[in-house]
Amino acid sequence: MKLSQFKFKLPEDRIAQYPTQHRDESRLMVVHKKTGEIEHVIFKDILKYFDENDVFVFNDTRVFPARLYGNKEKTGAQIEVFLLRELREENLLWDVQVDPARKIRIGNKLYFGENNSMVAEVIDNTTSRGRVLRFLYDGPHDEFKKALYALGEAPIPTYLRRKSEEDDFERFQTIFATKEGAVTAPTAGLHFSRELMKRMEIKGIESAFITMHCGLGNFRDIDVEDLTKHKMESEEMYVDEKCTETVNKAKLAGHKICAVGNTVNRALETVVGTDHLIKPFEGWTNKFIFPPYDFSVADSMISNFQLPESVQLMLTAAYGGYDLVMDAYNLAVKENYRFGCYGDAMLIMD
Repeated sequence: MKLSQFKFKLPEDRIAQYPTQHRDESRLMVVHKKTGEIEHVIFKDILKYFDENDVFVFNDTRVFPARLYGNKEKTGAQIEVFLLRELREENLLWDVQVDPARKIRIGNKLYFGENNSMVAEVIDNTTSRGRVLRFLYDGPHDEFKKALYALGEAPIPTYLRRKSEEDDFERFQTIFATKEGAVTAPTAGLHFSRELMKRMEIKGIESAFITMHCGLGNFRDIDVEDLTKHKMESEEMYVDEKCTETVNKAKLAGHKICAVGNTVNRALETVVGTDHLIKPFEGWTNKFIFPPYDFSVADSMISNFQLPESVQLMLTAAYGGYDLVMDAYNLAVKENYRFGCYGDAMLIMD
C-alpha cells in the first residue's frame, strides 16, 4: 500500500474542535464487513450489537498535561516544550520536544511560570525525539511533579488549531484512565460515559484493560510513499494476566472481542500467539499495521473518524478492508460526520 492511497478530501469544518456535550452522544457509523451494510446510530446505542459475556478491551492509559510554555534565558523568546516522558526520576531528566527547535542549544536555560518558578537546562539535543531537559528543583519528587504539571496544558492535537481550554483537562481523558504516561488520548475510549459503562455491566458485557501510553508517533506525518519503509515510534505497553484471562476465556467460548480503539488493536496484535490467544506482556512496541493484515484477536473494533494519511486510518482500513473503509469515510464526509479526536466514531463488525 502507498501513502497516497489514504488521501481523501476532508473539509476543515468537518474536524471537530470541541467534544459533544455528553460523551456517549456522538454519532456512530456501524459498518458490517461481511455484508457491506452501513447503519447510522448514536454512540450510546452500541450495546445492542453485543451480548452477555462479550468483552470490550479498553486502554486505561492516562494523559498528563504535557504541553507547557517557557522563555529562553537572555532573549526571553517563547519556547513551546512538549514533555514526552520522564527519563530519570532522581535527576529530573525529561525527554521533550521544543518549538522552535532551531533556537535551542545545549546549555540554554528555560524559565517557566510566574516569577520563573521552574527552571530547566538543555543537556542534550541529539536524541532522535528532540531534546533532553534537566529540571532544576530543590524538593521531593512528588512536589516537583505537581509543580511541573501545574504549568502544563492538556496536549490536544495541533490540528485543532486552538489553545487548550480548562474543559480539555477532563474531556481529553477517558473516564477509566488510571495509568499515567500518555501524551495523547486513546480517542475511541472518550465516547464511554459512566452511564454507558454501567449499562454494559448490567447487560453482562465484560471489560478488560490493556495499557499503551500513546505517543506523538500517532500524529507525525508519514514522509515515505512506500508504507513498508515507515517506522513507528515505540510506545510503552502492558498486558496483565487478568486481561489475558478475560479475553482468552471469551475467545475460547466464542464470544465477541471488541477492541476499543487503534491502540488496543495494536496491543492485542503485539501479544497474540499462533493459537490466537494473548499472553501477558510488559515492554515496548512499534508495531505498524496497514493493509493487508490478518487480525487474530478482535472481531469488532471502534475507531474515531481519522484524518487523511494517518496511521490510525491505515489500521482501520486494514481491519475493515481498504475499499469498504474508504467508501465509508467518503460517506461520512457527505453525511457531515465529525472527524478527529473529538469527532464521531465508527464500529466495524464481522
